[in-house]
Amino acid sequence: MPKRFLAWLGLALVVIVLDQATKQLIEATLLYQQRHVVIPGFFDLTRVYNPGAAFSFLADAGGWQKHFFTGLGLVVSAFLILQLKKHPEQTRISLAFALVLGGALGNVIDRIAFGHVIDFLLFYIGNHAYPAFNIADSAICVGAALMVWDSFAGRNKEQA
Repeated sequence: MPKRFLAWLGLALVVIVLDQATKQLIEATLLYQQRHVVIPGFFDLTRVYNPGAAFSFLADAGGWQKHFFTGLGLVVSAFLILQLKKHPEQTRISLAFALVLGGALGNVIDRIAFGHVIDFLLFYIGNHAYPAFNIADSAICVGAALMVWDSFAGRNKEQA
């Protein structure tokens, strides 16, 4: 296997390890729905559970969503591994794939082990809060942004 492919898989593994380690730290130090102020009026650590997807989408769907999102995460992960294997030399898109892969698998681990995803990063101003999220979610968002950037950068090359 090419070294670059293994390096991208290694990065995905780092994301998974960081995600799981931070979630376990939160589980060990905060009670459910407890908040710990980090930056007053802006950022807290909290311990909440999300049985749905992003922004608690389908959180109240009755349980089938756990299996759906677990399966979806595994299918997306398999696809990303294939893409990493095909394009290990393309740095930006491979970085994006590795981040999304690590994030997806980090959340899949939670769904399989607990039936929900552990979220703990809470940003807010006054009474307006962004939904709590975790390291896996962050990696997925950064990876998705890199995919968008790569798609525009690729178009610019073709147009030039």
